[in-house]
Amino acid sequence: MRKKEYKEEFFKIFSYEVEGCSDSEKVLLLKSYLFEFEKNLDREEINKGKSWTDEELRVIFSFAPNKENILKVAKAFKRGYGSIEQIYRWAATSDKDLMEKGRHEDKFVLQIKRVAKECGWRV
Repeated sequence: MRKKEYKEEFFKIFSYEVEGCSDSEKVLLLKSYLFEFEKNLDREEINKGKSWTDEELRVIFSFAPNKENILKVAKAFKRGYGSIEQIYRWAATSDKDLMEKGRHEDKFVLQIKRVAKECGWRV
């Protein structure tokens, strides 16, 4: 399929009525579908399983923890979406909860907590 045909098909699909959705709501729906598509693309995650440096974690904490930023950072560091998401979760987890989950002595979690604190993150 050529790009022109692809574009025509896209606009054809967009012109369909969606039950209970205005045009602006359809745009938001399309954006969420596009995000989901991009998130699930098979990308080369060459750094999967490798350790993180403090500087890489500082870059992560310089962005707000939203879906778009998580995807941006995952692509930049050639890591999985879920690994970035998990870093934000651990940074936001209280020390009490880490203790309950048995993660209070995990080196990586302690590194995340230390760098998050340096970057001004508070739990």
